[in-house]
Amino acid sequence: MIVTSGFLIGALIGALVARKKGGNRLDILQHAAVIGVMVGLVALFLNIIILRMI
Repeated sequence: MIVTSGFLIGALIGALVARKKGGNRLDILQHAAVIGVMVGLVALFLNIIILRMI
């Protein structure tokens, strides 16, 4: 759940950043995908750390 939420939040942030920079539709899609994956990976590692502490 944390990983999915992280990906969606990252994708939203990426789309907003690309739109603010004046990117076209493909730029917005690429920024959303890349930042979504990066934030999703960070969320995955945080999830693993949290589960190992329990």
